Amino acid sequence: MLHRRTTLHSASLAAAAAAAALALVLTGCDTESGGGADAGKGKDGKPAVIAPGKPGEAAKKLSAEEAAKAGDDDSPNSADRSYVRMMIEHHRQALVMTDLAADRAKSAKVKRLAERIASGQKPEIDAMRGWQKTDGGGPKGGGDGHEGHEGHAAKMPGMATEAQLARLRAAEGADFDALFLKLMIAHHRGAVSMATDVLAQGNNVRVEEMANDVIAQQSSEIRRMRQMS
Repeated sequence: MLHRRTTLHSASLAAAAAAAALALVLTGCDTESGGGADAGKGKDGKPAVIAPGKPGEAAKKLSAEEAAKAGDDDSPNSADRSYVRMMIEHHRQALVMTDLAADRAKSAKVKRLAERIASGQKPEIDAMRGWQKTDGGGPKGGGDGHEGHEGHAAKMPGMATEAQLARLRAAEGADFDALFLKLMIAHHRGAVSMATDVLAQGNNVRVEEMANDVIAQQSSEIRRMRQMS
């Protein structure tokens, strides 16, 4: 009997401790959300949903209906459109560089790498152009989505200058290989930076998927090129 009373007493203490902990958590939630009886409710008086804000922004309290609408809305914003427009141009320059490798590179590994880069980025350009026509509001500055990089090259990290491209066109053999790898590593790092930025600033799911593909593929190629340098 003594053992049973001890057991029941321990269970009662455990239950009391759990209840106290729960009360403390609920009190903390009310305090963090501003306190008061309505702290956990939305404008309609129903339970609210806390939606994390974008980088630098505070979280927002939404009604269930508002949260559902916000969750379904992946409309492209200016960051999405700018990223796709500039990444097309970024990829186009990479293709210019890879086209030179067939005749000028000495290393078979560099030639195969150039082929790999080209085979990956050509379909990506087609996918981004398709997105522009269907979801991105159509390409700006021309039917093929090409605006010319003069106006916004400064916004695209990793882009080779005209002088650097001229040196690459003039190089041959081992000199070409070394310069190609140097320029392409910088080019890829710039693309990864752009893709990382749009993941934080964009809103469209398809653009997010394309950006993640760029990060995965080009990060892998950067590691390979560093080993070859």
